[in-house]
Amino acid sequence: MADDLSLNPTRDDFAALLNESLGGRDFMEGQVVHGKVVAIEKDFAIVDVGLKTEGRVLLKEFTQPGEDKPPLKAGDTVEVFLERVENAMGEAVISREKARREEAWTRLEGVYEKNEPVMGAIVGRVKGGFTVDLGGASAFLPGSQVDIRPVRDVGPLMGREQPFAILKMDRPRGNIVVSRRAILEEARAEQRTELVSQLQEGEVREGVVKNITDYGAFVDLGGIDGLLHVTDMSWKRVNHPSQVLAVGDTVKVQIVKINPETQRISLGMKQLQSDPWDGVEAKYPVGAKFTGRITNITDYGAFVELEPGVEGLVHVSEMSWTKKNVHPGKIVSTSQEVEVVVLDVDPSKRRVSLGLKQAMANPWEAFLEAHPIGSTVEGEVKNATEFGLFIGLDNDIDGMVHLSDLDWAVSGEEAMARYNKGDVVKARVLDVDVEKERISLGIKQLSGDPMQGDVFRKGQTVTCTVTEVTSGGIEVKFGEDEAPMTAFIRKSDLSRDRADQRPERFAVGDRVDAQITNVDKAARRVSLSIKSLEMAEEKEAIEQFGSSDSGASLGDILGAALREKAQKD
Repeated sequence: MADDLSLNPTRDDFAALLNESLGGRDFMEGQVVHGKVVAIEKDFAIVDVGLKTEGRVLLKEFTQPGEDKPPLKAGDTVEVFLERVENAMGEAVISREKARREEAWTRLEGVYEKNEPVMGAIVGRVKGGFTVDLGGASAFLPGSQVDIRPVRDVGPLMGREQPFAILKMDRPRGNIVVSRRAILEEARAEQRTELVSQLQEGEVREGVVKNITDYGAFVDLGGIDGLLHVTDMSWKRVNHPSQVLAVGDTVKVQIVKINPETQRISLGMKQLQSDPWDGVEAKYPVGAKFTGRITNITDYGAFVELEPGVEGLVHVSEMSWTKKNVHPGKIVSTSQEVEVVVLDVDPSKRRVSLGLKQAMANPWEAFLEAHPIGSTVEGEVKNATEFGLFIGLDNDIDGMVHLSDLDWAVSGEEAMARYNKGDVVKARVLDVDVEKERISLGIKQLSGDPMQGDVFRKGQTVTCTVTEVTSGGIEVKFGEDEAPMTAFIRKSDLSRDRADQRPERFAVGDRVDAQITNVDKAARRVSLSIKSLEMAEEKEAIEQFGSSDSGASLGDILGAALREKAQKD
């Protein structure tokens, strides 16, 4: 019965016999297996992988970078990748290149996890970068990761084994991204750390200018760069570093500051020169006058160089006595030589405050000297405001006539209406405040105050000119033509006779006599009455030409008084 079983084996018996033949080895497609070279035929190596079958592998798959022909011979044991156990021709489909790739991927994954560099060679150029052979696995090297600075010619780097850092790995997609720049930066960082440890603040070294920017220059100190800021190049103002340095210049610098965290080095050239600010208070005492040159103009003022390295600021408020709210560029220009006066010195803040206008005569002091208080000046009306007139005077200064100083008799608003911009007027100097830069003028003061003294007295008869007729009375003016007084005669005071108390009897320009009935100096008011004058004249006529017991009628008395008055006239 046993012989029958051996002659007719089942499927399980066949599987057992196969496992025994393979020696318990697990051959699966998609794995790397060991094989033995049994023959070399032209461009192929015949490899036995122990499957009672053989596979063919191109010889070039066994070559290493730089080799023309692999040192392979029959009997050598090699590792190959088993793609298929058997193809249509009964041969195993195997690949040495894929085996090397699998081996490389396994090795590179370990390197990537440990964040270690890997050796490789740049073997070709592709879009956006290069191809790198990492010992069986191909990787992509972006163009930006070739070097720290852009490289124009990559030829010297091609085919040369060198270290790379793995930035990214994706085994399912077969993508590896590497960087040569990361290795260089790490090496430079180590070198920089070592060099920084050898430097000390205050140390003087020589370096070469490598690059110039708007804000300074980078100087190579022998493997490490330091920044020489534009403000540390010279004590005097430097508008651009190219005014002082050029690329390639050898310069002597002082190490001003070292930042151990960022490893940034600040350098200085002016620190090797004497500080011009030493003893600046003694050289430029407050109140002294000096000549300087305008170096820079800003919205708030202008900088004046007193000597190389020492500049002072003339604030816009100290530039002109008369030009207010004007941009400094309209008063001075760059490189202009000017005379200035020192207003303040602060050595700790390295500041000098200067005045441009203080070096010129104060126009208010000059005006007061030429036109003392009480003198008369003449000028053009520059502007009329709600509180008075501004009169243009000498040296571009103005004087103000307040509303209350325009006229003795009329209100300020009414007096203002008489003047227009451009009118030339005379005025009297009332006050000059040099400190506040103010000049007070008066127009009404050109004539005497009619209310002063006994010019007008109660009971006095004055001749008036009618200026306006209203239903309630008449407006009149009297006194001197240069400073006339005004008054209003009420309707009831126009005549002793009620029938003649009619304002329409009068016309503008008529001259009439009236009696002063009241003088209020505080209110600057004079009350007039024609009626009171007529009554006073009647009383005087009675006293002179008749009495109550003379028997003469009132008509006779008044007739005699009028005839006498006519004879006198």
